[in-house]
Amino acid sequence: MRRLLTFVLFTCFMPIHAQMPGPASPTQNAPVDQENARKAKDVIDKTIQALGGSAYLSAQDMTQDGRFYSFFHGQSNSVGIPYGLLTKFPDKDRFEVLKLRNYHILWWTVGNVPAKDKADIVLIHNGNKGYEITYKGTAAEEPADTANYLRRRTHSLPMVLREWLHAPGVALFYAGPTVVEGKPAQQVTVMNAQNDAVDLWVDEHTFLPIKKSYSWRDPSDKLRNVEDEVYDNYKPVQGVMTPHSVTRYLNGDMSNQRFINTVSYNQNLADNLFEASITYDPKKPLKR
Repeated sequence: MRRLLTFVLFTCFMPIHAQMPGPASPTQNAPVDQENARKAKDVIDKTIQALGGSAYLSAQDMTQDGRFYSFFHGQSNSVGIPYGLLTKFPDKDRFEVLKLRNYHILWWTVGNVPAKDKADIVLIHNGNKGYEITYKGTAAEEPADTANYLRRRTHSLPMVLREWLHAPGVALFYAGPTVVEGKPAQQVTVMNAQNDAVDLWVDEHTFLPIKKSYSWRDPSDKLRNVEDEVYDNYKPVQGVMTPHSVTRYLNGDMSNQRFINTVSYNQNLADNLFEASITYDPKKPLKR
């Protein structure tokens, strides 16, 4: 269950100009590259405006609740699990799954109503640290799980549109019109100074994001993995167009799906909601 929840919180790329046939000098390439980057920036600008413009970019926090489903090799292996998620941009979140939440009361009060059932769990991420609260107490998250979470956060849509675009050395590439998830779309790629890239497909008519994709190499086996995220059922919430259906894929297989019931922004979330103190080491036996 712990790894499943961590995963919930959780294309081989070649630059467009590198795909053009035939040798060309830097001088010949420059106008083409500049026009390609201009088209990509135009799509990105329209996407940000479609998401809400300043309301989207200036949102300080987000609260949501709903149900999520997990999959293994594309096959469902769970029933819909109620969850609650608090996010404080750019680097804090709190993910709760408690049986008590079935009654829709006492949200975000796990400190006053401790997790008691073996299925109850709270995951907290603050900066580069991760914590897990269960009926046993509070422990540090497994390093591999924290690394996976941090990778997903680094490549998240808010991080790309709010942080990457303003970082030195960022490059934009326009791949042109295509079809994704059965919808006509425009595809762009955002690449940072570390040559790390995120592909983004946006609706050709609304410019709302349809799909986001990035790849990474597993440090253990060195194999390339591709993680995709698909967005649907957009609804306006406090001036921000918010997808109420989010589906994740790993190497082409559906890994989890989240259906959001309610969302709110700028609730002035307290920092202590994202703080935790380690009370036990899961690798050591509990004292009786």
